Amino acid sequence: MKVLIMGCGRVGSRLATMLDKEGHEVIILDTNAHAFRRLPSDFGGKKHVGNGIDVDVLERVGARGADAFVASTQGDNRNVMATQMAKHLFNIPRTLCRIYDPIREEIYNGLGLETISPTVAGADMFKERLDSAPGKSS
Repeated sequence: MKVLIMGCGRVGSRLATMLDKEGHEVIILDTNAHAFRRLPSDFGGKKHVGNGIDVDVLERVGARGADAFVASTQGDNRNVMATQMAKHLFNIPRTLCRIYDPIREEIYNGLGLETISPTVAGADMFKERLDSAPGKSS
């Protein structure tokens, strides 16, 4: 599977590393070359500096032939815009978008974007742990 990841922060770099170790073709894109320091020295994927909301950049890094696109930057707006571009302009079959704001995540999900909200996921995990805590009375 050829996967294009926008954002080489903690999440993007970890995902890129996992996919690379599984043998996938990974392309990671970030606006800051220094972000690639998060990748291991044996990372076999391609690293590109550029903005994922620039059509020319996406074309140059190989978005047109990608099987999946993941937008994992810190910016909800950039993630949404890049994901829509990947889905509608480059016809990438699987697109995933990280959105911190739960309200916006719900709206964009309702509009057909496959979204993940770390805010919602984190709260759900905390609640699950609290509910299963030893000695908790019902």
